[in-house]
This record gives sequence, C-alpha cells and structure tokens, in this order.
Amino acid sequence: MGETTGGRTRWRVFGLVLLVGVFGVGLMFTGLSQGAIAASFAVAGTSYKASADRLDAQGVVQYGSVDRSADQAHPVLVNGFRKAKLDNFCQSIVVPGLPAVGDITVKIAAPGGMSADNLVLGIEEVTGDITLNNVEIGRDAGTMDKGPNGAIGDAGTFGIQADSTQITGLRQVAWSTTASTLKLNQVQIKASVGRDECF
Repeated sequence: MGETTGGRTRWRVFGLVLLVGVFGVGLMFTGLSQGAIAASFAVAGTSYKASADRLDAQGVVQYGSVDRSADQAHPVLVNGFRKAKLDNFCQSIVVPGLPAVGDITVKIAAPGGMSADNLVLGIEEVTGDITLNNVEIGRDAGTMDKGPNGAIGDAGTFGIQADSTQITGLRQVAWSTTASTLKLNQVQIKASVGRDECF
C-alpha cells in the first residue's frame, strides 16, 4: 500500500436517513454481503470518510480500479486485506441539503475497534504512517495472490502486495467497502444536523 491521497453520499429522501439509522451498519458498509470485490455493485453518488488510530492487516493487495455510480465513474485505489483489525474506528457520511434541516451527518463509531475478513475498499484518498512487510511493488496486478480471493487488478497493470501492513493515524475517503465478515465493538450510530465528520 503506497502513500496515496482523496471522499460523500447524496440521498435526497429523508426516509433513507432514517433507514440508515435503523440499519446503519449494513448500509454504511455498502455491499457487505456481496462478496469481496470492490466495484461489484453501483456505488452511491457520494463518498464517505473513515478513520482509525491503527490498522493491522494480513494479506495485503493494492491496485487501481474504478467504482461506478449511476452517472459517473470514480477512479479508486483498491486496498484488499484478508484479515484486518482497526482500533478506535469511525465512519461518517454527510447527506447534504435536506429540506428544512440542511446537511445531516450519519456517523458510526466503534471505540472498541473493528475487525474484518476479506475486506476490500475502493479508496479515493488515504493518509497515515504505513509499514509494509515482505512487500512486492510493481507486481502485475492480474497476478495478485496474497489478498482476498478474487481481489486482483487488470493484467499488465501496476500492483503492490505484502504479507502484512500497519498504518497509524489512518484517515481515508472512500467510495465502497465490502467484507465477508465485519465486526464492530461498542458500536454507536447517530444522525445529527450539520457536519460532524470523523476528521
């Protein structure tokens, strides 16, 4: 995972915000039950932010791809992890310009951390301090074999893979998240008027 850098979901019906409140985890982690491949579903028209004090992961791959919404293609850096653990996890999504209330932020916080199997993210921007262990930089993305099953890029394109990684001070803007299993500890979900993002 190299140092790369850029993230909002636009729902026009307030009822969808209420739906997020009820089914927050399932909807915020879009496509949770749809397998491990990023961009295997149409993404919403807005990116979202996520942060963690620390990420520890095994089986790491990274390559370029595209997430598609209804009317636009979004270039992303796919980050795939066979297993990942994040400390003090936060994810926020801003629903802008709702009638009578203006912007609303839906936030999921897991101060007890988050763990995931076969986690695949379509990322626009990511920052933090990163360590890669037993890394291969410049590997053909079509030949990746350390990440989640099926998490490979187009043949002949640039890829990175590693046995494991650690990132501290993780801040990312993303369009999509999938995982075969996702567990959030001490989860707190709230919707509030205005902008109250993770960072």
